[in-house]
This record gives sequence, C-alpha cells and structure tokens, in this order.
Amino acid sequence: MKVFRGFHHPRLAEACALTIGNFDGVHRGHQAMLALLRSEAEHRGVPSCVMTFEPHPRDFFAARAGKPELAPQRIATLRDKLSELKRCGVDQCIIMPFNARFASQSPDDFIREVLLDGLGVRYVLVGDDFRFGAKRAGDYDMLVASGEVHGFDAARMNSHEISDPRPGMRGGPSPALPPFRHGRLRVSSSAVREVLTRGAMAEAAQLLGRPYAVSGHVVKGAQLGRELDCRTLNLRFCHDKPAVMGIFVAQVWGLGEQPLPAVASMGVRPTLDPNDVNGGRVLLETHCLQWPVHLGLEGGYGKIIRVELLQKLHDERQYDGLDALKQGIAQDREDARLWFAQRPSHAHTRRQTTRDRI
Repeated sequence: MKVFRGFHHPRLAEACALTIGNFDGVHRGHQAMLALLRSEAEHRGVPSCVMTFEPHPRDFFAARAGKPELAPQRIATLRDKLSELKRCGVDQCIIMPFNARFASQSPDDFIREVLLDGLGVRYVLVGDDFRFGAKRAGDYDMLVASGEVHGFDAARMNSHEISDPRPGMRGGPSPALPPFRHGRLRVSSSAVREVLTRGAMAEAAQLLGRPYAVSGHVVKGAQLGRELDCRTLNLRFCHDKPAVMGIFVAQVWGLGEQPLPAVASMGVRPTLDPNDVNGGRVLLETHCLQWPVHLGLEGGYGKIIRVELLQKLHDERQYDGLDALKQGIAQDREDARLWFAQRPSHAHTRRQTTRDRI
C-alpha cells in the first residue's frame, strides 16, 4: 500500500475509487466498507484509496476550543491503522493534515481541489453521517449532485444498505450491503471504544475481527524492570487518551515464530516518577512470562513487536512503594499464567498467517 501525506504527489494514480473517514480501529464495519470499495475500484480499473486524517478532526476542534475533554479516546495509533488498511487490501492511503486551512475549506473547494483536481475520483463511498467542508456544510446530496456534473459516482453506507443514487451508471449499481453488526449491535468506533473502556477484550475482538493489539518499536525505559525482576518491552502509544488502560494478559508477536505469553500494563505508571525517561507519556509495558534467552538483556530494543491484549486483569493501581509494586507484579504474572493454563486448547494452536505478520 502506498502512503501519502496530502495529495500533491506525482506518484499518485491519476484516478481512484475513494472512501473518506477516520477509520479508527479499522473494525468490522470499516472492513465491510473497504471490501466494497475494492470491488468498485476493480470494476472501474482504478486503485482503491482511503483518505484519513491526522490529527483526528475532533482532536483539532477540542484543542482549538481549549477543551481537551472533548477529544475522543483513540483506539489505534496511526501505525496500526495503516497496517490494518494494508491488510484489507487498500492500494493507497492519503493522510490529510487536519489543520485550520483544511477545516475552513468550503465544500465546493473540497470537491474541486481535493476530489477532482487532486485525486481524480471516479467513485466515492462514504458513511451515512458523512459531512464535509467548513462548518460541515457539505452533505451526501451535495456529493451526489457534484458527481452528476463532474462524472463520478457517489454511494453511501447507511443503516439499511449501500445507496447508489444512479444505478446502471458506469458498471451498474452498487450491491446492497448492510453495515456489519455483531448480534444486535451496530459496529462503530464508538462501540469499540465503549467495550475497550470496560476492558471487555473478548467483545472488542468480536467487533474488530481480531484481538485488540498495539505494535511498534521497542524503546528504552528507566530499566526499572530489571530491579523488579520483571524485564519489559516498552511501546509508546502516541496519544494522550487511549481507549484502553490497565493490566492485561497478553501475547507478543515478533520475537519468534510463535507468540509469547505475557502480562502487559497500558497507562501512565502511577507508582513511578512522572518525570521518567518516557516523560509521563502513555506506555505499553509488556513482560514476557518466558523471556527468549537468545535475545539477552538488550536484544529486544529496536525490534518491531505486536502486543495483543487478551484479558483485562485490573485497572492501574497506585502501590505504596516498590516492594508493594513488586508483589503486585508477581500476582499479575501468576494470574496471567493461570489464564493461559485454563485457555481453551484450540486457542493455543492459532497459526500466524500472512495477515498477522508485521
């Protein structure tokens, strides 16, 4: 998958089938949308393209209003979002910097400058709540009307079906496809955030179509884990408000052919000095229950790993000193070992596929 910052790049295809959205989590609803996008792109002989935003538009408006509490919890880092989009078979992804200029762009300018001149869209697929342009003045009807004038098809996914206002145009109607539902619940990023906040990791896996995971390069911390007899692999989560925090049973991909059982902490480490080497940022610290001997003390640094959070043990706790912290860690390790021992046997044999590889 080709990734571009903005759309002024000579390597961009001259035409595309496009969908637009934040795609936080790339959950099963997103996956259904991307499958349709790929089908429509193939039918037209153009690349499939996702336009997404960084920062999240709600992050931008919350910061501008001086109300950080309005920013959404983040399910995934940009790295993991791009990884999942690639796994879904997207040909190219445009990361639009959401800034004051972009936020003030009129709907007409967005259509002309971005969709037509920038990307040469032949097909645009959007969600049922899609709005665009300054003050969210642009809507789906405006997109359809523009498509009729400029020669591109517009479709949207709503609570009933994929709506194509012009059946029979350039390849026929889009197939009716309801948004993905799990049981009675309509899958959405908000629903994923809610179950992650509750620590319901099995429910989250159902909505995402995979275990919830964070990946990245292993970075150095304060190396306190050695003193606590609990060496950790540290990943930075580059957002202040992760959707999930606490202590988890986990497994680690990327240090061998099979995943390694682990226990992990996602949060701000309330027992430790907030001015440590990671600057008080959100950190995912993962302790492998059986450390790979071949890595030695330093062998994990710089490696790209993927940590799947399988079961929440408890929220972060404020321990009364390092001795109490050490006892708490020992209990977490024991609880994680017990969870793996009681895990259904078929879960142990999950094979790493091409889609799992980093």
